[in-house]
Amino acid sequence: MTSRPAVAASGEETGPDGVREPAGEAHAWQPGQNSTVCGLQLSRTRLRRFPHVPFDYTSTDQLTEADPVRHLCPRCVAAVGGRRRQEKSWVRHAPRP
Repeated sequence: MTSRPAVAASGEETGPDGVREPAGEAHAWQPGQNSTVCGLQLSRTRLRRFPHVPFDYTSTDQLTEADPVRHLCPRCVAAVGGRRRQEKSWVRHAPRP
């Protein structure tokens, strides 16, 4: 299992170079599993898998009408874009002995 999630989407489009691209509603998916990061079953929801497309979306991304992806799952974005364990939101400047 890889640590980088891929995209599972409700539709697909063919790009100008002939490669499948996700369209519609996009979710994060760990290759090798049958469910998205937010818990949807791929077989029941009929989401298409795109293992060659990494899920590189953030909560600040703006989708326009020109984008084939129309909606990002907010639960997947929150789960994938969460704070890393190495990063702290605070810094200790003068620790006591």
